[in-house]
Amino acid sequence: MKAIVKSEPGPGLEVLSVKEPKLGSRDVLIKVRVTGICGTDLHIYNWDEWSANRVKPPLILGHEFCGDVVEIGPEVTKVAVGDYVSAECHMACEQCYQCKTGQPHICSNVKVCGIDRHGAYATYVSIPEQFIWKLADDISPEIAAIFDPIGNAVYTVLSGDVAGTTVGIIGCGPIGLAAIPIARASGATCVTGFDISDYRLKMAEGAMGADYVIDSSKVDPLTAAKDITRSVGFDVVLEMSGHPSGINNAFKMVRAGGRVSLLGLPKSAVSVDLANDIVLKGITVLGIHGRRMFDTWYQTTRMIQSGRVDLTPLITHQMKFEEVDKAMEIMSSGRCGKVLLHPE
Repeated sequence: MKAIVKSEPGPGLEVLSVKEPKLGSRDVLIKVRVTGICGTDLHIYNWDEWSANRVKPPLILGHEFCGDVVEIGPEVTKVAVGDYVSAECHMACEQCYQCKTGQPHICSNVKVCGIDRHGAYATYVSIPEQFIWKLADDISPEIAAIFDPIGNAVYTVLSGDVAGTTVGIIGCGPIGLAAIPIARASGATCVTGFDISDYRLKMAEGAMGADYVIDSSKVDPLTAAKDITRSVGFDVVLEMSGHPSGINNAFKMVRAGGRVSLLGLPKSAVSVDLANDIVLKGITVLGIHGRRMFDTWYQTTRMIQSGRVDLTPLITHQMKFEEVDKAMEIMSSGRCGKVLLHPE
């Protein structure tokens, strides 16, 4: 079968012919329709320090996908050949404290598809039955393929109440952009996007429906937040950038008693004014990792099917596996939303 492979340590990827995956007794074999490129895939493509310490080549990449079940293991009971599916690719161990107490999304021994085991940038991918998510036929393959990052946005937005609130979103990458209509559909009265990319700010204000967009390289974001909220501060701030200045600004622009949900991952330790920006303001700070299994998947499905959240404009590029180098170049430029790859 065809696959996009990190065959050895170092920059780049190859499109190779490899053997089809073998099925375990509880595994499901899926013929992949569409895949999405995640920022993590770009890190592995570039082979940065994180990738060198985590990834063990040879490895088939990819954890955002959808497809059709073509074969099942002998002990599979809840999935059938012909089912249209995606999957939760943060594969929890089901045995650790977190898994046993209803928090598998922060499993101590998680294995991530496309990072710790072979992924979905291939003609076929094998997934254990318990991580399969059955898709409704009225959800397009392009949207179904990016349920993973959409789920990140849904979880971040809905990690607290947003009805009737003002929301600031720091970082308008694909997940930050997706969070805009999700917040609006969830009852936010005003949504403001902050970024330094004119391309993504135009997407945020146009297709995604932000009420305000702020170029933080040209306008002081704290002054803008003060003006937009009439000196109160945002009720909710969603930090998606992982940049130290973005993280500090999140704590400064949220109102006293408000909420900051942190999804973006900084490259190193970040210094914050804990006393003045967090403790004395009495704010709630939440770390967001992955998606709640499977609460977030239900919420994401309902939002898409309701028609109140249209994320079609988020998809800006669709390419073939053989164009993976070009796709990664587009990702690196930042002048894109979601970039999809098709096996055929």
